[in-house]
Amino acid sequence: MGEIDLDGPQPLFEQVAEVIAVRIEAGTYPVGRRIPAVRAMADEFGVSQSTAEAAARVLRSRGLTRATHGRGTFVIAKPSDVEEKDG
Repeated sequence: MGEIDLDGPQPLFEQVAEVIAVRIEAGTYPVGRRIPAVRAMADEFGVSQSTAEAAARVLRSRGLTRATHGRGTFVIAKPSDVEEKDG
C-alpha cells in the first residue's frame, strides 16, 4: 500500500497525486517515463479507479504529466521545474 492516510482530512485523490509528484521529483518516475496506469495506482494505494483517475487529472493540470492515447501517461516536468516557471 502507498503512503496515504485513508482517514485523513485531505481528499484521497490529492494524497495520491502528491505521492506521485514526490516520486517524480525524486526521479522514481523521471521525465519522459510513464507513470503507473490508473488501475495500477488504484491497486497500489487501495483506492477506487475513479479516485486514481482524479489524481492523474491533478498531475496533468499541474503540468507534470501528459496522457498519450493508447500509450499511457508520461512525465513531462518535475514539480520543482513547474514551480520555478510559475514563480
